[in-house]
Amino acid sequence: MEETAAVERTAPDAGYVPKWEGRQGLAPEEFLSSDLDAPDMSEMWESPLTLWNAKNIDIRSAQEEAKRAIMKTPDIPFLPATQKKEFPMEVRASAKENAMGVQYFVQNKDKIRKDLLNNGGIWFRGFDLMKSIKGYREFWDALGFQPCLDPLHSSGLRKFASERDALYEEVNKPSLRGHYIGLHNESTAKRTPAYAAFVCFQRATEEKEPRGRFIVADGAAILADIDPAVLRRLYERQIRISVSNLDIPPSFPEPVKEGLKWLVDKAVAPKFDMDLEMIYESDGKPGRLQAVECAESPINRHPVTGLPIWFNNSHNHARKLRDRRPCGVPEVGMTEVFYADTMEPLSLEDCLEVKRVSEKNIAALAMEPGDVILLDNYRASHGRDVFGGDRYHAVTWFTWDQNPQWRGDERRILEKNALNQAINQMMDWLPKDFESKQS
Repeated sequence: MEETAAVERTAPDAGYVPKWEGRQGLAPEEFLSSDLDAPDMSEMWESPLTLWNAKNIDIRSAQEEAKRAIMKTPDIPFLPATQKKEFPMEVRASAKENAMGVQYFVQNKDKIRKDLLNNGGIWFRGFDLMKSIKGYREFWDALGFQPCLDPLHSSGLRKFASERDALYEEVNKPSLRGHYIGLHNESTAKRTPAYAAFVCFQRATEEKEPRGRFIVADGAAILADIDPAVLRRLYERQIRISVSNLDIPPSFPEPVKEGLKWLVDKAVAPKFDMDLEMIYESDGKPGRLQAVECAESPINRHPVTGLPIWFNNSHNHARKLRDRRPCGVPEVGMTEVFYADTMEPLSLEDCLEVKRVSEKNIAALAMEPGDVILLDNYRASHGRDVFGGDRYHAVTWFTWDQNPQWRGDERRILEKNALNQAINQMMDWLPKDFESKQS
């Protein structure tokens, strides 16, 4: 285990920080109102299985391809591209478009879907339609999306804002408002939704920055910009992510420790619908039992376009990065990223390069009531900055609506719901100003 000392926690950077505009939303009793005449979506699709296409990737070629994908087409044909595309693509409502309501999205469905595939993310700004659950659902329904479960439905970090509308509350919990959520695809090695639509109903009431800015980044841009030596090392060695810690007294006899390991592996881990291995002391702490995902590539090819993309959650999960920024997660929920070949935590050097390239490409969005950020969940990663006061953002995840084979036939696994509710209640009991004591 590396020697560690207390380090100063500093707020992460961002490459694009747009200004707040002060648009007003609806009262909670209005924006939380559901259309009871609309079909009940509670029995939504299960989150689809992760589509991996990561073998035999040439690092140099992959970075060159990613760089071409993020550049604007020159105004003059045959001249080299010199400017990056904006990310996310911004679509701002005019008075005429606002007056159209849901018909704007009905009429522009094909273009919006094409732009999403080509750009990875679209930020809809100033649309009144999406200021309520009812209008937000009309928005994504008009675009032809089919909702699915969050892949971590039972994690306790997600609960429904409106179950019948397939709408999850984003991480607004008071106990986690001081926790910076790093960039991640909503993905495990096993399951990954195809798309997501994040909506703001109420921005953080405390006006002090960063005010819960929603952060996004283009996985193609990160891949293009990362140090090739670091990328090659991570790709060749692969990574594994631990998702929880259970500290067992080191003095316990080995048979007792192995019995606890067996119990967690057989009784608890399957409820999270992840491929996990229970390993003792991976991070060097005596007695610590960690739940570790299987080895995975940090690069993937997009299922539809084939574009190589940065597709991993190391910016969010690396302990060396969490310990250097605002973090309010209990130790049981602290994560780590390992080199898969040796199960050693990522070096500080590699973590800092992941931090640099990720935060260079972060757009820290000032989402106002009614704003929606529509994301391709393979190409784009997301997160959230800290906030004070109250904040209400929400999200719906979507499966593959144009490919039944990728979508699969699984509907909601109801057995996961009891654990989801129990953990959510436990998280809600935490004091509002809870902070991790880890350094």
